[in-house]
Amino acid sequence: MPVKNRFAELHEEITAWRRDLHQHPEILYETHRTAAFVAEKLRDFGCDEVTEGIGRTGVVGVIRGKANGSGRTIGLRADMDALPIQEATGLDYASKTEGAMHACGHDGHTAMLLGAAKYLCETRNFDGTCVVIFQPAEEGGGGGREMCDDGLMERWAIEEVYGMHNWPGVPVGAFQIRPGPFFAATDVFDIVIEGRGGHAAKPHETVDPTVTAAQVVTALQSIAARNADPTGQIVVSVTSFQTSSTAFNVIPQRVTLRGTVRTLAPEMRDLAETRLTEIATHTARAFGAEARVDYQRNYPVMVNAETETDHAAAAGRAVAGDCAEAPLIMGGEDFAFMLEERPGAYILVGNGETAAVHHPEYDFNDAAIPAGCSFWAEIVEQRLPAG
Repeated sequence: MPVKNRFAELHEEITAWRRDLHQHPEILYETHRTAAFVAEKLRDFGCDEVTEGIGRTGVVGVIRGKANGSGRTIGLRADMDALPIQEATGLDYASKTEGAMHACGHDGHTAMLLGAAKYLCETRNFDGTCVVIFQPAEEGGGGGREMCDDGLMERWAIEEVYGMHNWPGVPVGAFQIRPGPFFAATDVFDIVIEGRGGHAAKPHETVDPTVTAAQVVTALQSIAARNADPTGQIVVSVTSFQTSSTAFNVIPQRVTLRGTVRTLAPEMRDLAETRLTEIATHTARAFGAEARVDYQRNYPVMVNAETETDHAAAAGRAVAGDCAEAPLIMGGEDFAFMLEERPGAYILVGNGETAAVHHPEYDFNDAAIPAGCSFWAEIVEQRLPAG
């Protein structure tokens, strides 16, 4: 693999950073130790500016090239937060925090961008400014939105922004990308179905919300099967079904359903919200119950810009010799907020045949570090050529 020689030399050091971060996972915006670790490294590397507390606990580093004739600035983003999962890897560097682990590889993302920052501070072989962005709360907290709301793009005059994620099942160090919609919008919903509880031996005296809720769960699948264009991408999943009763002989008063909707187009998102609300409320009424629907729009569709996707693919090819077309992914990614602010692209780097992300046995593959670091350095040197 034609990675930069410097990252082969730094591989052991970057791996040590990654494993330290792995042992100390922090969730959502509670990334205080991680942010301090990042800020200290960036200062040690000689970054021209290091700013903490952007988007609550985010960190921004500024690295200026040997020249600044271009006057251009690009941003590189890594996420720092972990997940509320109990680790089951048995590794000697496993999480030391009960109920939290780096089950999505954000420890690897942070370490790779730190490695690239060290190299870029050493070489500065580019014309312009590189801004390295370390973001909290990607896993459901909207940290990307918070950093943008804190003026990330304007304050540092970022013109293009790039992100990267490891991907199990893709060969180690290989790259994949696609232009346009890439990761799905991720909406969530709560449906509370209120009936009339009573004795299980006298169902005729009740309005059974359990039977009603079961019908709602089944009917919601008609959104994808019968309301949406079959060529569109949509997933409606009820992931929680809870009743207010725990007894064998009590019909509950209410049932709460929770779930998620994933879409890749604005019109499909609108359709899903409208139909979910109609189906839940009208089905409940048909059974004599009432349904209250709380539908919340979460992360938007993550859309790669065409031109910047080409740039990222070129950097991937320079490192790995090829950059394949990635599949559409119905998972969410809050880098979408940054791509709504500025043109840019998000790329996948292979993690090899490992457990899937968000699995208690997942671990970031340290063998991917040289390729990931090299990609970051390559995109800077290609987009801000020294001349």
